Amino acid sequence: MPMLKWMGDEEARRATKNGAMKILREDRTLSYGTGDNLLVHGDNLEALRAILPFYAGQVKCIYIDPPYNTGSAFEHYDDNLEHSTWLNMMYPRLKLLREFLSEDGSIWISIDDAESHYLKVICDEICGRKNFVANVVWQKRYSRENREAIGDVHDHILVYAINSERFKQVRNKVPVSEEQAKIYKNPNNDPKGRWRAVPMTAQGWRPNQMYEIVSPSGKVFTPPPGRCWSILESNFKQLLAEGRIWFGKNGDSQPNTIRYLSEVEGFTPWTWWPSEETGHNDESKKEMLALFDKQNIFDTPKPERLIQRIIHIATNPGDLVLDSFLGSGTTAAVAHKMGRRWIGIEMGEHAKTHCAVRLRKVVDGEAGGVSKAVGWQGGGGFRYYDLGEAILKPDGTLTEDIPFETMAAHVWFTETERPYGRPARKSTVLGIHEGVAYALLYNGILGDRSVGGGNVLTKKTLKVIQEDLVAAGIGEVKKLVVYAEACRLSADTLAAEKIVFRQTPYDLVVRR
Repeated sequence: MPMLKWMGDEEARRATKNGAMKILREDRTLSYGTGDNLLVHGDNLEALRAILPFYAGQVKCIYIDPPYNTGSAFEHYDDNLEHSTWLNMMYPRLKLLREFLSEDGSIWISIDDAESHYLKVICDEICGRKNFVANVVWQKRYSRENREAIGDVHDHILVYAINSERFKQVRNKVPVSEEQAKIYKNPNNDPKGRWRAVPMTAQGWRPNQMYEIVSPSGKVFTPPPGRCWSILESNFKQLLAEGRIWFGKNGDSQPNTIRYLSEVEGFTPWTWWPSEETGHNDESKKEMLALFDKQNIFDTPKPERLIQRIIHIATNPGDLVLDSFLGSGTTAAVAHKMGRRWIGIEMGEHAKTHCAVRLRKVVDGEAGGVSKAVGWQGGGGFRYYDLGEAILKPDGTLTEDIPFETMAAHVWFTETERPYGRPARKSTVLGIHEGVAYALLYNGILGDRSVGGGNVLTKKTLKVIQEDLVAAGIGEVKKLVVYAEACRLSADTLAAEKIVFRQTPYDLVVRR
């Protein structure tokens, strides 16, 4: 497969796996309401590394609106990056984002013409060309301007899936708009409501679909030349008995089947998204003005209707949505209103000044944007985190006061490349994977169950681990991997108990 080359590309490809995992520190003064939604303030590459052990393979939909590299200078983003620098920034982030997607997940990337073709080539490399779903064209402007040689009125949204065939099976159809529904009438006052006549012929010649049909007026119909009826005669008779065949107002026209508006689930999404259906730049600016004052509005937001369309197609209520270029918080706001779980990452100070403020309003029942369309009344909440220090210091020692759950997630993901499932009860045992059990002695996990043993593997602490294995319903294992600061068990005991000891921090591998 052809691969894109640019200055610094080898370093960009290595950057995905290089780098220490950092700690997330909750700022309870900015967290709000109840719920597990995550708003993270910090560099998105480092933040993605920090949360990957918890969410790998769990995200149904990723939407990102990265800087477009257009040569403009925005207040909240440096959108004036040199081309190769932009690619160096994007590649490792896209590589990491793919690891978050579930087996039926998809990633949607907004971009303009300046970098869209280069972006597609690196997405082909990362996701696979066969998993390219579509290049959606969104009409961002509806008014004409004479400043350009050819007016720029659209952006692209590149869509990739983990498995394009699987995505085709699970994606949702687009609801019928009122404009599309205009063709549904009710000329005969049908109690089932509005309907439209669907021609009852099909191309070709099939012997069992060439029967005669007699209309209420007595007129006899046969299929036109080169065509046949679209249904078998038995099916026709059943529809006729149900009143679902239409012969025109006078009962003497060629038969049509009746399709009720109430039966239309929606339409297969197209790649052309006009502004009247999915909003435009002016609409998004008005949404910002309703949320913030003129001096504090975000420069390049997307309208809520655009994000609503994406989330509707790609997810269902309860699914997890991620945006690692959160900007003003639109993706998180719309996902929240639509009953989806969400993770938002933003590096600028507007994580506090825009995202947190906006999302508090959403929790409180903010009525703008798509709120009315989705019936939003308020509720839920989010946890606000700052990206903290690395787990390992430059000298190789552990950073002080690392939460047990953070260390556990790092150990588990390093060993299994699976997300950490947060056991229901606090336990030394992290879980079992492919017959191997993993345990961690760290940061007071033993409570008062061992006096003086602490984070050292001894006969006493081993007994606690074995009790936790039983409590977790884990029986016979191939081996038991134990992370601890030191080990006081003999080699014979370790072998007899099928234990592999790994010392923290020295055996705590930074994932490569």
